[in-house]
Amino acid sequence: MLAVYFDCPGGPENLYVKEVMKPQPGEGEVLVKVSASALNRADIVQRRGKYPPPKGASDILGLEAAGSVAGFGPGCKGRWKIGDAVMALLSGGGQAEYVTVPEGYLMPIPNDMTFIQAAAIPEAWLTAFQLLHFVGKIQKGERVLIHAGASGVGIAAIQLVRLAKAVPIVTAGTQEKLKAAANAGAAAGFNYKSEDFSEKVLEFTQGAGVDIILDCVGGSYWEKNLSCLSTDGRWIVYGLLGGGEVHGDLLARLLSKRGSIHTSLLRSRDKEASNGFQQSFTEDVLPYFSRGASPHLETLVDSIYPLHGIAEAHRLMEENKNIGKIVIEMPA
Repeated sequence: MLAVYFDCPGGPENLYVKEVMKPQPGEGEVLVKVSASALNRADIVQRRGKYPPPKGASDILGLEAAGSVAGFGPGCKGRWKIGDAVMALLSGGGQAEYVTVPEGYLMPIPNDMTFIQAAAIPEAWLTAFQLLHFVGKIQKGERVLIHAGASGVGIAAIQLVRLAKAVPIVTAGTQEKLKAAANAGAAAGFNYKSEDFSEKVLEFTQGAGVDIILDCVGGSYWEKNLSCLSTDGRWIVYGLLGGGEVHGDLLARLLSKRGSIHTSLLRSRDKEASNGFQQSFTEDVLPYFSRGASPHLETLVDSIYPLHGIAEAHRLMEENKNIGKIVIEMPA
């Protein structure tokens, strides 16, 4: 099969497609013929040599895939049949023509959804769902600040906050991205490059601040995050695009608000925990993607690249130009 590879860490130019052995499904695993995968920040960081896959995971890039069931390992319980349209969150291996997935990790692709659209669901939507419900314990009426509001996770989080009958507020770096977030359901959006988002958030919430912050930026935002965090607010860090260093009296200010910091990395969670919120997502959220569902959830695909265009796809993400997901399509 064909798969994305790089021989040494570095820039996008190090990526290439090569022929490798097709994986064989082990105990309780399903072989999936991949039609589409999607690009994530983790792929960028792994390519740079700073985010190794978990022990035992494939070293091929790709944390999600959509395709059809192509085979079974021993011990499968018959939940799926050959040809079923499925998608999955992976610990690696998605940017290849085939991938093996534990049977319980597969999710059905909603009715009338293409493989391209489905490939944009697993990582972004499961991340947002887990952060909001399992880490943040979101409640009806709460205000949620979502950084990188036009990213895959951002667009998913906006819609999930709405589904929970709470209020999504976003930050983004361009008016085009703020417009996309508004179209997805954001109640308010602020350009972090041209305005102080903490002041704008406090103004929008009439001084109350936000109950939850979904933060993929980290260190460089800490003061502004704390300024607009409400009393008893939950600040959830799931990425460090702005660095991990904090200079200043973070803990005293957090303590004064009785605030809490949570951190989460979806990739490093154990299988039992991951399976728990994935089952909940499949039952409680996935039906809303089907045509005619109300409210209706939608993925946002920025662009589609062929497998051999993987380096260009990486460059686009590194330039922060994408609005929504960058999808990688496998050869027909």
